[in-house]
Amino acid sequence: MATITQLPSGRWRAQVRRKQSYASETFLRHEDARKWATATERRIDLGEAPLKRAKVDPTTLAHLIDLHLDDMREVGKAPRRSKGFTLDALKAKLGKVKIKDLTRERLIQFGKDRAKEGAGPVTLSADVGYLKLVLTHAAAVHGINVKVEPVDLARVALKRLGLIGKSRQRDRRPTPDEIKRLLDYFDGYRYLMIPMGRIVRFALASAMRQEEICRILWSDVDAQQHVVLVRDRKDPREKDGNDQLVPLLNLVGLDALRLIRVQRKYCPHSDRIFPYNSRSVGAAFRRACRRLKIENLHFHDLRHEATSRLFEAGLHIEEVALVTGHRDWKMLKRYTHLRPEHLRRDRSKRPTEDMADVVRAAIRSLAAELQPSPPHSQAPAADGLGTTLQDAAQLLQQLAALPLDHIRASVGRIDAASQAVRGLATSTQTLSQTPR
Repeated sequence: MATITQLPSGRWRAQVRRKQSYASETFLRHEDARKWATATERRIDLGEAPLKRAKVDPTTLAHLIDLHLDDMREVGKAPRRSKGFTLDALKAKLGKVKIKDLTRERLIQFGKDRAKEGAGPVTLSADVGYLKLVLTHAAAVHGINVKVEPVDLARVALKRLGLIGKSRQRDRRPTPDEIKRLLDYFDGYRYLMIPMGRIVRFALASAMRQEEICRILWSDVDAQQHVVLVRDRKDPREKDGNDQLVPLLNLVGLDALRLIRVQRKYCPHSDRIFPYNSRSVGAAFRRACRRLKIENLHFHDLRHEATSRLFEAGLHIEEVALVTGHRDWKMLKRYTHLRPEHLRRDRSKRPTEDMADVVRAAIRSLAAELQPSPPHSQAPAADGLGTTLQDAAQLLQQLAALPLDHIRASVGRIDAASQAVRGLATSTQTLSQTPR
């Protein structure tokens, strides 16, 4: 049974006692209190939990979106820019549609309309994904009777129609000439407030995103260990609290730690190393590309370039992941764009380098075995053999310590070692023929 009473403040309190369940809410208007009481009684009769005032009988998609946003803000997980933008767009397009009218046909028509407006396959895929998220949240968290199956069927249909799909992987890498032109432009532009030259160089040296570059702090740099702590690094699962130690390397022709030390002269009193708005950095980069007539190049492509350079420098995938922050190595693959000429050059090097390691190991093993033991006999042949063994072992040890290029150049030492080993064989044969 529902009871509605007016409080001294002028507000209306609705109380529902039914089937050993009790619920109470206050409202500004009597009509709102009556509707809530009726809806609550109906839910209790159906064996469902009573809804709070703000969640009374949501009838449109806009109500469900607001419900989802309120819940996420309540637990401290407010939507970020891209998610908030998509949900706002869904409210504008489908917000007034009643929940019962969110059928497969209606959603397919929504996808076709969005495609006519210019939405690409990836954008439309995000729209459908967030739509399913909102409906699933309403059903799972609040027990609202909504159907998710029409969304899944609509996704399948839109995919078959070619309106939903994955993004095309970018393989754009700046050429050395483009990088030189950009750096010359930034270094020579006196009126630019942001040190884009140093930021571009640091991006190529560190493989960081522009938001991360503009967020790192002086207090998070460990110059002795050559690392910097990047806080809340982007992650598809959880960004908040995803702090990572990133090595500051000098492998691609740019020293990341040295660039940070140079920046100290220009920003001695700021907490951030690069105290600039990341959006302004991106805007300055786009302006420079337009003036230099460099087409289809984004600031994020510098991260692709840096990652590819690390692979070309010889780092393994797990080592590159420490720099880029990728936990999933499959994700790292899409950021790696090796140039064909580097692949050919690396393939030609590897057999020689692998053979050099084998040769060094064999030389060390042979040198260890050739070390002469103290002679048990004072025979002249034994003395000669010991001297030959010692000479050969020394030459081989010197050879094993040389770099690959020096081994190639040290033909004389190789010949000397060969002669010493041949002398060893002759002495051994002579010694074996000597009567005991």
